[in-house]
Amino acid sequence: MIKTRLTELLRVEHPVMLAGMGGVSYHRLVAAVSEAGGFGCLGASTMSPEQMVEEMAAVRAATTKPFGVDLLTAMPGDLVGQVERIIEGGASVFVAGLGVPTKVVDLCHAHGLLVVNMCGKVEHARRAVDAGCDLVVAQGTEAGGHTGTVATFPLVPQVVDAVGDRVPVVAAGGIVDGRGLAAALALGADGVWVGTRFIATPEARGLPGYKDRLLASREDQTVISRAYSGKTMRVLRNAYTDYFEQHPDELRPFPDQLRRSLGDQAFHLGGDEQTPGVDPEKEGYPAGQGVGALRELVPAGELVRRFVAEAEAVLAKTAGFVQAGPLASQPAS
Repeated sequence: MIKTRLTELLRVEHPVMLAGMGGVSYHRLVAAVSEAGGFGCLGASTMSPEQMVEEMAAVRAATTKPFGVDLLTAMPGDLVGQVERIIEGGASVFVAGLGVPTKVVDLCHAHGLLVVNMCGKVEHARRAVDAGCDLVVAQGTEAGGHTGTVATFPLVPQVVDAVGDRVPVVAAGGIVDGRGLAAALALGADGVWVGTRFIATPEARGLPGYKDRLLASREDQTVISRAYSGKTMRVLRNAYTDYFEQHPDELRPFPDQLRRSLGDQAFHLGGDEQTPGVDPEKEGYPAGQGVGALRELVPAGELVRRFVAEAEAVLAKTAGFVQAGPLASQPAS
């Protein structure tokens, strides 16, 4: 068993968090991860307020374990009203993507909710902690979906050095197995935030062709594109991303580009396997660079257990690399 500041703060058994992926992380997946001892997080960015309330109720009906809700705070809408619904729905964590949620931090804390912020740079992490966030997710550019420019390996230890003495830091981006968890712990993180690996599960919600494309893709078949939202998003490369790579002058800023991709019938995020009109050569399928390691659909609960067992094995093995010798006997300078 691996215990860290993260497991203590979230009151969970394992330091494995499900990414709150819009269009993917619905109640079946969230409940499965939480029930297995990880931390499940609803991806509410594509949900209506009413659907979010229904999904939270479905999670509560399936498990008594803690769970969170992820919203894109940069999206237009009533953020305070949404957070009030999250509080009423029984979540224990509010996750803010695309911006520091300064106007709802006090509201969350007044009702016992932890606030998590997604960070792609050291300065983002500092601002989040200064605003009162309780933990930060250092997400490297390898991650699927909206992502930044700094890779996971250099980003995580720098964020740990900047804010790790104040709050737990969670590593994200390209983490698909227990080796990634072990590496994150070695970098100073207290756990991992996992997205793409959990899409390839029976419990995940997905558009037609999404999971099949993930299993068939290599590690070099993703691309960071503004084609779907106007913001940098890592997705599987296809004809639609190629078009905008060749015609960058047609790209519009967020949210105008999002409206265009929706109008082009190229972005159905939030749909399911029965969604009509999905063309894999146009559709936005978010995916991280770890996609090349996916070989099969694995139940979400089993994945949580595999992450921990594999990490324990790696940590036990690497401990054997450390041996007493001349350097060990020298006094520190």
